[in-house]
Amino acid sequence: MIDTAWIPLLLPFLVAPAGRRLASNLQPRQAMWLLTVTAAGLATASTCALALLIVPGATHLHAVAALGHLLTPLSSGSPGTVISTAVAAASLLAWCTVRLVRGARRRWSQLRHATRLAADANSELVVLSDEHPDAYALPGRPGRIVMTTGMLHALTAPEREVLIAHERAHLRERHHLFTAVADLAGLCHPALPTLREPLTYALERSADESAARAAGSRPLTARAIGRAALAAHASSAAGRKRPGMALSATAGPVPRRVAALLGHDTEAGTAQPFTRRAAVLVLVACLALSAGASLQAADDLHDGIEVAQGETR
Repeated sequence: MIDTAWIPLLLPFLVAPAGRRLASNLQPRQAMWLLTVTAAGLATASTCALALLIVPGATHLHAVAALGHLLTPLSSGSPGTVISTAVAAASLLAWCTVRLVRGARRRWSQLRHATRLAADANSELVVLSDEHPDAYALPGRPGRIVMTTGMLHALTAPEREVLIAHERAHLRERHHLFTAVADLAGLCHPALPTLREPLTYALERSADESAARAAGSRPLTARAIGRAALAAHASSAAGRKRPGMALSATAGPVPRRVAALLGHDTEAGTAQPFTRRAAVLVLVACLALSAGASLQAADDLHDGIEVAQGETR
């Protein structure tokens, strides 16, 4: 009856592996929006599909049948298969719901903590007395840019300006919200966490491009990002604990980002307009198919309920 409900559950496995190539072939801002919307849309559709798969099996319970005024259970296969599917779907939906609630609470707590830390600062740039080179953007109202004395000493004055411009772009474009949506979507389907890596790349590339425009020099921006990442890695600052939801210029595949700034990224350099359009069409088509399948399954379920109630359209 609602076989189309399986489509939103399977599509994420086809979309997720293409994330890295899509992020490389699209402009950074396009990629970050498309990947985030894709993750959110597929997570929503797959969650709705699980809910729809529960209903036919649930109608075999007398209490549910009475509540829905059903004369017979919904006919969608053998009772054993339908009930087993409903139990499995209900278990998965409950598991996803618990994970999603916990993830949302954790994110909210991290954001409140970041906001409190940012509110305690008197200026946009906060310098920490720490010999380990590190720098990151701390979201809040307003957001702050945190940099250690170790990072200040590791870079020249122009390079420090580039790094500040990079972190400022993270705050201005609210990149922490994109990562939050992607992380929460990843709690709803096991294939969706793989979109986090290409999304991180797209967010960092977007901030890189903003920093390059502010500095007026792509080589300088590439050098600043590369030196900051090397300094942080050499001192193990990359593994140091930062406040939740902090974003850093040293995150993601730095060599690919530097190559892209210098125009040596072979993946992005060989991407033709057709490839970019095809990448967009693939994601849009998957989103449309997933949403359409969920709606079709809901409509089929509604028709089945009317039949089980002895009504006709």
